[in-house]
Amino acid sequence: MKLINDDLTAIPEETLLHRILFYLSIPMMLTALYLAFIYTPVERVMGVVQKIFYFHVASAWVAFFAFFIVAVFSIMYLVKRKRIYDVIAGISAEIGVVYTAIVLTTGPIWGRSAWNAWWSWEPRLTTTLILFFMYIAYIMIRHMDVAWEKKARFASVFGIISFINVPIVFMSIRWWNSTLHPVVLGEGGVNESGGGLEPSMLFALIFTVFTMTILYFVLLQKGVYIERLKIQAERLKEKFQEKLAG
Repeated sequence: MKLINDDLTAIPEETLLHRILFYLSIPMMLTALYLAFIYTPVERVMGVVQKIFYFHVASAWVAFFAFFIVAVFSIMYLVKRKRIYDVIAGISAEIGVVYTAIVLTTGPIWGRSAWNAWWSWEPRLTTTLILFFMYIAYIMIRHMDVAWEKKARFASVFGIISFINVPIVFMSIRWWNSTLHPVVLGEGGVNESGGGLEPSMLFALIFTVFTMTILYFVLLQKGVYIERLKIQAERLKEKFQEKLAG
């Protein structure tokens, strides 16, 4: 099965895989909500506010993954010069920005309860905010009023450079030993032990991460589908104008 149809001259059609992912995402999202808000116990220190954690962490993971896809397809575009690669990178960046916005929205809600402050210029929050603005700049580049080939080259280079910030965001609390942002999994800094999730909470977290990843692929497919329709409409418009001029 061909996962990426690089023929931009034909009217796009949704594949069976895309329909399966769409219908699969609906019950999975409902299950994730059930696990987060009903199945898992209420955390004894933060109370119900801790429920945000499942979607906060899952959104952060998908945002990182989306920007990884941007970098991969930007490299592929620079090598192959196929427009479909540029389209996928652009749509993935837009989805990544949305997920990062969710992270930056749910983070302060968590922080207000945990730190008694809506915002702190600690390493994880600061680097995430920088990441958000870098990909906002990436999207602005894609909307410049120049030929699409020039925009694609410039955006590809910027998308690859911007991805350097992703591992910095992930490692920031370890490198700078932040005591405000908890290390959920793995070894942290001198003040962080990590890996302290109760089993039902860990299951809910993993399931939510998987669900949000499926949702990412649904949104990516829909975004690419719409972009291909726009490209087709532009070509038909150009042909119509040429016919009128001729």
